[in-house]
Amino acid sequence: MQCSSIARPEFSRRGCLTVDKKNDRELILEDFLPYRLAILSHTVSSSIARAYDQRFGLTIPEWRVIAILGRFPGLSAVEVAKRTMLDKVAVSRAVAKLIKGGRIDRQFADADRRRSILNLSADGRKVHDEVAPLALRIEDDLLRGLTDDQIGTLNEVIERLLARARLIGAP
Repeated sequence: MQCSSIARPEFSRRGCLTVDKKNDRELILEDFLPYRLAILSHTVSSSIARAYDQRFGLTIPEWRVIAILGRFPGLSAVEVAKRTMLDKVAVSRAVAKLIKGGRIDRQFADADRRRSILNLSADGRKVHDEVAPLALRIEDDLLRGLTDDQIGTLNEVIERLLARARLIGAP
């Protein structure tokens, strides 16, 4: 494991730590796991976003709405927000633009007219089916430097971190 050049590394089971005589540890942002995960996520998402922005004029939230509806048709906007971890405003804007662009269809539930049901239109399905392989190729490129065992370990660690984050109250 490499720590930033700023840190005076002290290796523990947690990774890079710096010594602070008052508090035992000092926060070094570039060594802070949540920050590093956010940077990784942003970097990968940006790579994929460039591809679908150039071809389809989609934003990251719009692609996430299309991706989730491709896997789980018939969701409401609230359910899309929960599954994508996007805030409701971002989902609302993305849904409105995708409806206007003819990429998703909205119907209203018979039992509750306030609840809308979202599905990909034929054009939305076409976009999904063209962008999904692109996203998977980028994922393959990212993982290419890892062995199958390392990928398995990475997936296991991610699942454990997600479970732990949920337990301590993170969204």
